[in-house]
Amino acid sequence: MIRQDLDTRFEAIVFSLRAEDMREVMQKRKFGNSGLEVSALGFGCMGLSANYGPPTERQEGIKIIRAAVERGVTLFDTAEAYGPFTNEEMVGEALAPFHKDVVIATKFGFGIHPDGARYGLDSRPDHIRQVTDASLRRLKVQAIDLLYQHRVDPNVPIEDVAGTVKKLIEQGKVKHFGLSEAGHKTIRRAHSVQPITAVQSEYSLWTRDPEQNGVLAACEELGIGFVPFSPLGAGFLTGKIGTSTEFDSTDFRNRSPRFAPEARVANMALVDLLKHIAESKHATPAQIALGWLLAQKPWIVPIPGTRKLERLDENLGAAAIQLTPDDLREIEDAASKITIQGARLPEAVLKLSES
Repeated sequence: MIRQDLDTRFEAIVFSLRAEDMREVMQKRKFGNSGLEVSALGFGCMGLSANYGPPTERQEGIKIIRAAVERGVTLFDTAEAYGPFTNEEMVGEALAPFHKDVVIATKFGFGIHPDGARYGLDSRPDHIRQVTDASLRRLKVQAIDLLYQHRVDPNVPIEDVAGTVKKLIEQGKVKHFGLSEAGHKTIRRAHSVQPITAVQSEYSLWTRDPEQNGVLAACEELGIGFVPFSPLGAGFLTGKIGTSTEFDSTDFRNRSPRFAPEARVANMALVDLLKHIAESKHATPAQIALGWLLAQKPWIVPIPGTRKLERLDENLGAAAIQLTPDDLREIEDAASKITIQGARLPEAVLKLSES
């Protein structure tokens, strides 16, 4: 009953600003030593096309992406694997009028046939070049702003991958190089061949692996930006998902151990903590979760995604949240007493990650 009362109260406390106001409060951040400047909060486009149930209707997806631009977002994250292909096409159409104002990040690294059938990981140099050319066409750009390796391919030395991207940069097809879900040793090896602009991994109050596995430390030492994906715990940290919430049959959360019924019950303690802090800030749990990430390092840029305009406004409102050192200590002290239950991703997906 207490949790239900809190949910009702927070429905009325959503901290949102008008689009023009959001542009004013949306600060910029630089990815380490690269000089690449983006909005403090980016937009993860994956959920519009993949993994969270049926894909969004194309025009609706374009509408929400352009709404993010209007509100000051300049970093948009996609990949050929999302859809596959359809997410890049949607992003390309949505952002075509705004190329000079935005940074588009995409990814290579999965083996995907033209019909969408997959065959594992593939970061062979020839394949990287083919994927880059195809992404350029789908995104409707002359150069890809930030090109990530989606997952580390154990069959291709990372030096060969970095060297291939280095040549693509020299050819003017790519501007910046990134890695996703790579371990700290791989990051260092790749960086020695071609400087890395950003590393992307899952990071949030319920997934803190990058703090412990050397990835954040490597980024700080080498001057690399860090992009947390799933910064709201696949929606769980918003407080909108309950212990009995049902998902579409195609939603990956049905297979995620962290969303198993018993895990949700245990993990709700973290949501209760976020609600407690949010109440004192006249904010929402999602805004506190994002604000916490923004407070960790000035070169961290979370990329929450959504299909709903009201959730977009709520997420971007986090840019105006100021967490004091006392707030951060309270969060840290309380979170340290909560043991998160369940692996962060399905086992088959986790096997593809180094970090």
